[in-house]
Amino acid sequence: MNSFELNKIALALLLTVLIIFGIAGLTGIIFEEKELATNAYPIEGTVADVATPDEDVVAAVEEGPSLADLLAVASLDKGVKVFKKCKACHTIDNGGKNLVGPNLWDVVGRAKAGASGFSYSDAMKSAGGEWTYEELDGFLKKPSGFIPKTKMTFAGLKKSADRAAVIVLLRSLSDAPHDLPSVAIPETEAGIPEEVSTEAPQE
Repeated sequence: MNSFELNKIALALLLTVLIIFGIAGLTGIIFEEKELATNAYPIEGTVADVATPDEDVVAAVEEGPSLADLLAVASLDKGVKVFKKCKACHTIDNGGKNLVGPNLWDVVGRAKAGASGFSYSDAMKSAGGEWTYEELDGFLKKPSGFIPKTKMTFAGLKKSADRAAVIVLLRSLSDAPHDLPSVAIPETEAGIPEEVSTEAPQE
C-alpha cells in the first residue's frame, strides 16, 4: 500500500469524524430545550388544596376501638370459649381452689395478689393497685411485659376482641359485677353530643 492510499484513508476518517460532530452540533441547535413559561397542560389545585386527614381520625384508626367500645359489644359466650386456654391454671367458681394460678372469682376490682391462700411472685405483690378493666387488658395482652418477673408464663392474647371477651367473662364472676366503662357518645358537627332516641320511629 503506497502513501497515496494511506492519505486517502486518513482523509476519509477525518471527514467521518467532522460529519459526526457537525450533525451533533446541528441537532443541538435545532432541538434546543427551552423552559416553558407556563405548563403545556395546566394542573388544577395546589398543595394547600389537597385534603389532609385529621390527626385525631388517623390516631383512632391506628389504635382501633377503645376498650370501652370493645367491652360494650363483647360476647360472654366468646369469653367462655377463649377462657379454655386458661382453665388448666385457673378456677372461676365461687370458693374454687387455687391451681397453678389463683382462683378468679370476683377478680375484677380485686387487689393484685389478693386471692386468699395463693403464693404470688414478689413482682405481683409489689405491683400494687387493683385489677381494673384497663389493668386486666394490659396483663392479658402480655403478662410478662405488663408485670415483669410474674410467675404467669402464658404468652398472652394478641387480639383485643379476645381480651375484651375474657374480661366480660371475668366481670360476670361476681355477686355484684362492676359497671362497664361508659362509651363515648359521638358528637355532631356543632360539637354537641347526639342524643340517642329511645322512642320507636314514626311510621
